[in-house]
Amino acid sequence: MSTHAKRERLLLADLLESAGPDAPTLCGDWTTRDLAAHVVVRERRADAAGGILVKPLAARLERVQAEFAARPYEELLRLIRTGPPRLSPFALKPIDEASNTVEFYVHAEDVRRAQPDWAPREPDPVFADALWSRIERMARVLGRKSPVGLVLRRPDGRTAVAHRGTPVVTVVGEPGELTLFAFGRQDAAHVELDGDKDAVARLMTAKLGV
Repeated sequence: MSTHAKRERLLLADLLESAGPDAPTLCGDWTTRDLAAHVVVRERRADAAGGILVKPLAARLERVQAEFAARPYEELLRLIRTGPPRLSPFALKPIDEASNTVEFYVHAEDVRRAQPDWAPREPDPVFADALWSRIERMARVLGRKSPVGLVLRRPDGRTAVAHRGTPVVTVVGEPGELTLFAFGRQDAAHVELDGDKDAVARLMTAKLGV
């Protein structure tokens, strides 16, 4: 049976292929080629991928990622589709599911929503619940840099506190949209924000995410 991570992996690869190597993304000034290289390095070069979280390793990560970005785009897409090497921790289904479901969903939307003719996607209820379960567990980490109190709420009322403080802004939306918001894609997320006008403005420019 296909896992959520595997499905999102293939969807991301298809979106990258359709967009071509020079299309914009929601990842700052990264093109689709840069994003594809990032995905490959994260899975295949553990010696460099640590730079994603550890600043002293960032220069090495940037260098290795640039080397991969210089490869043929079709090769990068093939590496994404085939997945990590057999001995990689990401090759283990539980780790792949835990680490890549949200990663690939967010990056797929990074590609989709940066295009002028993008259309919204409605995740099925099972996948929506899978995204929500991860947001619930990660909320405090994702919202730790919020300048205001931050509450994430589904339309059915289920709630996750991402940051304690005052004033409080409550972000209401479907799990996929809350995921994008909490991962720093505030402008691209289709959500409603309830709170003080100044607090909302500060939250919209905050650096959320890992």
